[in-house]
Amino acid sequence: MDGPIRVLVVDDSLVMRKILTDLFQEDQGIVVVGTARNGKEALQKIRELSPDVVTMDIEMPEMDGITALKQIMRDMPCPVIMISSADKKQADITMKALELGAVDFIPKTSGSLSLDIEKVAKTIIGTIKVASKVKVKASAPAHNIMDHHLKGVKGDRLVLIGSSTGGPKALPEVLSRLPGDIPAAILVVQHMPEGFTKSFAERLNWSTSLDVKEAEEGDELKRGHVLIAPGNRHMEVVGNHVHLNDDPKIHFVRPAVDVMMKTAAPIYGKKIVGVVLTGMGYDGAEGMKMIKEFGGRTIVQDEATCVVYGMPKAVVDSQAADMVVPLEDIADHIMIALKD
Repeated sequence: MDGPIRVLVVDDSLVMRKILTDLFQEDQGIVVVGTARNGKEALQKIRELSPDVVTMDIEMPEMDGITALKQIMRDMPCPVIMISSADKKQADITMKALELGAVDFIPKTSGSLSLDIEKVAKTIIGTIKVASKVKVKASAPAHNIMDHHLKGVKGDRLVLIGSSTGGPKALPEVLSRLPGDIPAAILVVQHMPEGFTKSFAERLNWSTSLDVKEAEEGDELKRGHVLIAPGNRHMEVVGNHVHLNDDPKIHFVRPAVDVMMKTAAPIYGKKIVGVVLTGMGYDGAEGMKMIKEFGGRTIVQDEATCVVYGMPKAVVDSQAADMVVPLEDIADHIMIALKD
């Protein structure tokens, strides 16, 4: 991209528009090309200004953020970042927005972003820069669950999935294609702040034939059950249970994919199928390498279908990927790996 990243700020609060505009314009690589007070104004400004990234508030008069997002994804796809608080209602709406095609979200960690602006400034700027490089496609229709022939699969197995930016849209694609009677427990680490993973797990539970929940201390690994690591807690595998801890961040994140995979690999060995989906950074590369060393199988999402080809690329670069496949084929390859 030549020149600075062009951002449109959409928020019904004059104070919030000013806070975000001032924050972005402190970075020489970003310029705010306009602001809008609601979704209706946002659609008009996007047509006029063609911004590289849009920040979108959720609750606004005349047209809310979700309604605007649907129209943006349908008529003029571009990277949209939602601004959301972690209360139950907004967390649910944020998960919906990510499913509809929003690239990421910025949490108001104390209810008001203005209280935390110094603390989260670097994260917000980083989110804008990542979003500007994302190639957004128009919304695609959902697919049906495929028929996987499960005969011949022996013993309880373990599927470990890691994802980051783009994961909230990619994970439903994978999990909805897996059968409810899959002969494996599934653990997921999605980089997501505290307060959002519970809503994310609930949405996945409604949209798949699997039993999905946010992991709690001591949860048992069961066939057909999916445990999502809670935001801001690492998830380890101890025997046939999970253990949650508050150990320091790994690769600047907690939960970390590597923590889950590296604790599981010595226990489950060749019974593991490791999967790394779209995401920024390199979390999961060490874990996938260890899964391979202990005889498990490894699958990564290909570059063409990733929102950000960071984490999968790190696995490929470390020669720890058995298969590199498009998002829509990952569930099938999980099932094939479980039969090996």
